[in-house]
Amino acid sequence: MPPDRRPGAALLAAALVLGPATPVVAAPAGSAPVEAPPVAPAAEPYPLYPQVGAGTALFDHGAKLAGFVEPDWYEANIPFVDLPDAEVEDTYYYRWRTYKEALKYTGPEDGWIVSEFLGPVGYSAPGGGIVAAAGHHVYEGRWLRDSRYLDDYLDYWLRGSGAGPKPATDFLNEHTTDWAHQYSFWAADAVVARARVDGRWDFAADRLPELERQWAAWAPQFDRDLGLYWQVPVWDAMEYTASAYQSDDPYHGGDGFRPTINAYQFGDAVAIAELLRSRGRPGDGQSADRYQEAARALQSTVDRHLWDPDKQFYQHVMRDDRAVVPDREQIGFVPWYFHMAPPSAAPAWAQLTDPMGFAARFGPTTVERRSPWFMHDALVGCCRWSGPSWPYATSQALTAMANLLNDYPAQPYVDRQDYYDVLRGYALTQRKDGRPYVAEAHHPDEDRWIYDGRGHSEDYNHSTFTDLVLSGLLGIRPRSGDQVRISPLAPAGWDHFAVENAPYHGHNLSVAWDRDGDTYHRGAGLRVWVDGELVHHQADLRPADVRVGPARRVDAEPLVDDLANASGTGHPAASASHTWHADSPADAVDGQDFHLDVPSTRWTSYGSPHRQDWLAVDLGAPTRVSDVRISFYDDGGGVRTPDAYDLQHRTPEGGWADVPGQVRTPRTPERGRLHRVLVAPAVVTDGLRLRPSRADGGAVGVTAFQSWRAEDRRVTARLRADDGVLGVRPGGGAEVVAEVRATGPLTVRPALLVPAGWRAEPLGPPGDQVVTPDRPVELRWRLHVPGAAALGERAPLRLMISTDVGHTADLVHAEVVFDPADFTAPVWDDGFDGPLRAYRVGARFGEPVPALRADGGALVVEAGRQSAAVLAAPVTAPAGDLAVVLEPRSFAGAAPEDSVLLGRANGPDDLVLAWYNNHFRTSAADVRVAGRDRGDAAGGCCATVAWSPGDRFAVVFAGGVMTSWVEHDGRWRGLRSAPFGAAVEPGRVEGWSPAIGVRLTGGRLELERVTVLGRPG
Repeated sequence: MPPDRRPGAALLAAALVLGPATPVVAAPAGSAPVEAPPVAPAAEPYPLYPQVGAGTALFDHGAKLAGFVEPDWYEANIPFVDLPDAEVEDTYYYRWRTYKEALKYTGPEDGWIVSEFLGPVGYSAPGGGIVAAAGHHVYEGRWLRDSRYLDDYLDYWLRGSGAGPKPATDFLNEHTTDWAHQYSFWAADAVVARARVDGRWDFAADRLPELERQWAAWAPQFDRDLGLYWQVPVWDAMEYTASAYQSDDPYHGGDGFRPTINAYQFGDAVAIAELLRSRGRPGDGQSADRYQEAARALQSTVDRHLWDPDKQFYQHVMRDDRAVVPDREQIGFVPWYFHMAPPSAAPAWAQLTDPMGFAARFGPTTVERRSPWFMHDALVGCCRWSGPSWPYATSQALTAMANLLNDYPAQPYVDRQDYYDVLRGYALTQRKDGRPYVAEAHHPDEDRWIYDGRGHSEDYNHSTFTDLVLSGLLGIRPRSGDQVRISPLAPAGWDHFAVENAPYHGHNLSVAWDRDGDTYHRGAGLRVWVDGELVHHQADLRPADVRVGPARRVDAEPLVDDLANASGTGHPAASASHTWHADSPADAVDGQDFHLDVPSTRWTSYGSPHRQDWLAVDLGAPTRVSDVRISFYDDGGGVRTPDAYDLQHRTPEGGWADVPGQVRTPRTPERGRLHRVLVAPAVVTDGLRLRPSRADGGAVGVTAFQSWRAEDRRVTARLRADDGVLGVRPGGGAEVVAEVRATGPLTVRPALLVPAGWRAEPLGPPGDQVVTPDRPVELRWRLHVPGAAALGERAPLRLMISTDVGHTADLVHAEVVFDPADFTAPVWDDGFDGPLRAYRVGARFGEPVPALRADGGALVVEAGRQSAAVLAAPVTAPAGDLAVVLEPRSFAGAAPEDSVLLGRANGPDDLVLAWYNNHFRTSAADVRVAGRDRGDAAGGCCATVAWSPGDRFAVVFAGGVMTSWVEHDGRWRGLRSAPFGAAVEPGRVEGWSPAIGVRLTGGRLELERVTVLGRPG
């Protein structure tokens, strides 16, 4: 277990630096003083929000944001609109609020992502991303002024954890092996759509290698004979569709050639071709031609095989028997989203407004009403795409419709009034109890959300709306080059509307329609301003191409929040003097900042017996603190904004002191404001504590507690460690190696910051280092590990590279790893090379015991149905630490259970076991005491791990903690730390026998050896 790092404990921050620095930090008793990391000269603070710059002031923005928390963020980031339709306008601003809620800072590696659910779900990628709606997220977020959010988010899916490997399982999509392909995703099209708004084509072109890999990785789902891509509806983000019900798997849906995936691949091929041509390197033209040809071929094949001339619609075609599903589904509009459909396909749009087609008061519906599958099982439970109104699909249909009305020849099936009517119906759908609200899916004919799980579906970010208002209703049609097309689809009867200071190509774009000039008092007609200067006016609403001038490059400073911990495990670790049972200190540093009751992401002191409480964050290793930000929670009732607060740091002696040099904005707490504390000079500390208080002694709360640090984009710093973990032994030493690179000649000052009680010494010359592009600097330290470091303890090591403009860092963890050689007392060893020995065998989970036998040097386990057993060895373990090592030979390949367990047991109703499920590639703890399961109290779920032949599993019992391990290529890696002492007295468990277990749905599983070793205390 980690050492006691409770706030107030006498803990010492130790840091070792190369080069001169002041001041000196006190060192642990008996050791020499070590120097603190350097403090850069005070610099002008970077802006809290993007600078809006010159623009117009046509109407009162503050009135539009009444009741919003942190209105300054919206003022700095979003285009403001003024509409004569109050419901559409209210929904517009509400959807910007939901988008802000969905912004999640995951840490320095991946930065910002855009979440779908506000709370975590079990099938998300690392950090909480879900790629299903990523295209919607980019289209919506492209209108934000701060580029950091989408820069990070796109790189998350293209270069970061979202592009990383995932298990190929039924639960997570067995057809793909990376998170960015778990669901269909129009990646390149979204990147280009974003570049058309922000004008940063170099950013988009720089991602071409990743975009090409993303496109090519769908090849396994390409039928070369037919020339089409197939997809499983559930991995199109659409389960229980009308087409799925006509297969033998209604949940997933029959594998099929669908308008969606083929349109996405068409759109991405066209986008990649455009990026290649804009980049213009040698060979890019020929490559662009190949992508364009692939797009043309796909377009022709879709029209040949997916267009039903009788239905006049794009249909789902079953992959295996090529049967055309007869029902029209809303996905048939998707080809227009990417300008894939030819003009001759326009009759399909007659179905959008047909009462027997997709028309509905709260529609459109996801399958036509004519279908016998319309609303089939829709009210039984989530999530049926068989008729309910899904914002995801509505967003696609409206984007496609705007393209039809703007970019195709005139047709008689739908017009601008139809666009407005559907958009308005979509806005009215987004209501609950009379207030703006969006969940998962809505009844098409009744004013109620039917898929709306409490604590799960609130403010569901799975669609667009603001983009539909901006690029559709108000007609800002982004272009490459120095132009924008203004082509509003607003109703002809509207007398006025305006969009103000929309970020466009680094400029501020404002558009106002004022029929008689009496609303905005800038003249009658349509007017367009760029950076506050009038550049175009006309008397009517006909489309107009307007020059905006060359794009201005606007890049945000790279910032890192050192307090963020999106996973909630390890460091930074939050604690508090008191916490209301429904809240958590960890939620104040989880990277999200929203102010909902359900779900919540906050710490509150509600119900505290104290007059003042504190919230503290243990960083584990020192860092520089210069820019602290606090978002207080205020529900207008029992939890209110504090009247005052203290901001403290942990001193080298382990006590707490006020952070010196504070400059606060606002000076005193204000409801609904983000509170910023600039610290100059920066403080170096391994802990921060916040002490908010109310004069009446009432409860306070915090939704976000952050410590931001500017990084120098010219510097790249990396500590070498496998998977970010450096294995160490208690009382031993380890070499720490770092590499520093720079884009130009640069003088840097490096520091390795280590936890209290740990020590590092440089293995190279001290002092400033000069880095050039062709001469990176390698740095080495000798790390000394305390003898009292506990097995499984992970301690952060922070490399800090200081320059004249910022402080770039890298973070890895030193892990005290398991080594069987440390356990010298043999307890039990079974190689299963004779008759099965006298284990006590018990059933588990109320399931039958599978067939068990020793055969050929293995424990052979066979079952024809779901079965489970726990095998307790007939031995008593000695006092002290205990290790159980299990060597699987092979797994059954069954689903969903294909599992082994190992640990201690006193029968099936008293056990502490770690488990590994080979089907789901996950591992966690199984704790049962006196017949009651207590797994959550012992560490929850789950670690991701993939077993390979020859790998071993181990668990170690030490005190009240069980740590689990996997060995691969001779290296042990920690999986989970399960504090089973929260569920059962550790002394009681010491009397239980070493045990192994199995659970399988069917087939044959083999275990090669189990070894039990003791380490007397």
